[in-house]
Amino acid sequence: MTTPTQTDLNAKALEILRGDASKIEQLIAVQLEHLALPKCPLYEEVMNMQMFGLSRQIDFAVRAGMINREQGQQIINDLERKLADLFSLIMP
Repeated sequence: MTTPTQTDLNAKALEILRGDASKIEQLIAVQLEHLALPKCPLYEEVMNMQMFGLSRQIDFAVRAGMINREQGQQIINDLERKLADLFSLIMP
Protein backbone atom coordinates (compact mmCIF):
# COMPACT_ATOMS: atom_id res chain seq x y z
CA MET A 1 0.00 0.00 0.00
CA THR A 2 1.40 3.38 -0.93
CA THR A 3 0.75 6.59 0.91
CA PRO A 4 -0.30 9.66 -1.01
CA THR A 5 2.29 12.36 -1.44
CA GLN A 6 1.70 15.95 -0.42
CA THR A 7 1.34 16.84 -4.10
CA ASP A 8 -1.37 14.18 -4.47
CA LEU A 9 -3.20 15.54 -1.43
CA ASN A 10 -2.95 19.12 -2.70
CA ALA A 11 -4.31 18.10 -6.10
CA LYS A 12 -7.14 16.17 -4.46
CA ALA A 13 -8.04 19.17 -2.27
CA LEU A 14 -8.23 21.41 -5.36
CA GLU A 15 -10.32 18.82 -7.19
CA ILE A 16 -12.78 18.55 -4.29
CA LEU A 17 -13.10 22.33 -3.84
CA ARG A 18 -13.61 22.91 -7.56
CA GLY A 19 -16.23 20.15 -7.59
CA ASP A 20 -18.03 21.78 -4.67
CA ALA A 21 -17.97 25.12 -6.49
CA SER A 22 -19.43 23.43 -9.56
CA LYS A 23 -22.22 21.91 -7.47
CA ILE A 24 -23.06 25.36 -6.08
CA GLU A 25 -23.16 26.76 -9.60
CA GLN A 26 -25.54 23.98 -10.68
CA LEU A 27 -27.74 24.46 -7.61
CA ILE A 28 -28.03 28.19 -8.25
CA ALA A 29 -28.70 27.64 -11.96
CA VAL A 30 -31.55 25.24 -11.19
CA GLN A 31 -32.94 27.60 -8.59
CA LEU A 32 -32.80 30.54 -10.98
CA GLU A 33 -34.40 28.51 -13.75
CA HIS A 34 -37.21 26.90 -11.78
CA LEU A 35 -37.72 28.25 -8.32
CA ALA A 36 -36.88 31.86 -7.65
CA LEU A 37 -35.67 35.17 -8.93
CA PRO A 38 -32.35 36.64 -7.76
CA LYS A 39 -34.17 39.18 -5.55
CA CYS A 40 -36.08 36.46 -3.69
CA PRO A 41 -35.01 36.17 -0.01
CA LEU A 42 -34.99 32.37 -0.25
CA TYR A 43 -32.65 32.47 -3.24
CA GLU A 44 -30.34 34.94 -1.51
CA GLU A 45 -30.30 32.79 1.63
CA VAL A 46 -29.34 29.65 -0.28
CA MET A 47 -26.64 31.43 -2.24
CA ASN A 48 -25.18 33.10 0.84
CA MET A 49 -25.14 29.83 2.80
CA GLN A 50 -23.51 27.93 -0.04
CA MET A 51 -20.87 30.59 -0.65
CA PHE A 52 -20.13 30.84 3.07
CA GLY A 53 -19.72 27.07 3.33
CA LEU A 54 -17.37 26.98 0.36
CA SER A 55 -15.32 29.87 1.73
CA ARG A 56 -14.96 27.99 5.06
CA GLN A 57 -13.81 24.86 3.22
CA ILE A 58 -11.28 26.91 1.29
CA ASP A 59 -10.09 28.61 4.47
CA PHE A 60 -9.54 25.21 6.09
CA ALA A 61 -7.61 23.92 3.06
CA VAL A 62 -5.41 27.04 3.08
CA ARG A 63 -4.72 26.79 6.81
CA ALA A 64 -3.93 23.07 6.46
CA GLY A 65 -1.43 23.88 3.71
CA MET A 66 -3.35 21.89 1.11
CA ILE A 67 -3.78 24.85 -1.23
CA ASN A 68 -2.44 28.38 -1.23
CA ARG A 69 -4.57 31.46 -0.66
CA GLU A 70 -4.38 32.47 -4.34
CA GLN A 71 -5.77 29.11 -5.45
CA GLY A 72 -8.63 29.45 -2.99
CA GLN A 73 -9.38 32.99 -4.10
CA GLN A 74 -9.35 31.85 -7.73
CA ILE A 75 -12.02 29.22 -6.98
CA ILE A 76 -14.24 31.86 -5.36
CA ASN A 77 -13.60 34.38 -8.16
CA ASP A 78 -14.40 31.80 -10.85
CA LEU A 79 -17.65 30.83 -9.13
CA GLU A 80 -18.67 34.47 -8.65
CA ARG A 81 -17.99 35.16 -12.34
CA LYS A 82 -20.05 32.14 -13.41
CA LEU A 83 -22.92 33.17 -11.13
CA ALA A 84 -22.79 36.71 -12.53
CA ASP A 85 -23.03 35.20 -16.03
CA LEU A 86 -26.09 33.19 -14.95
CA PHE A 87 -27.73 36.30 -13.48
CA SER A 88 -27.13 38.24 -16.67
CA LEU A 89 -29.01 35.57 -18.62
CA ILE A 90 -31.97 35.75 -16.24
CA MET A 91 -31.96 39.49 -15.57
CA PRO A 92 -30.66 41.20 -18.75
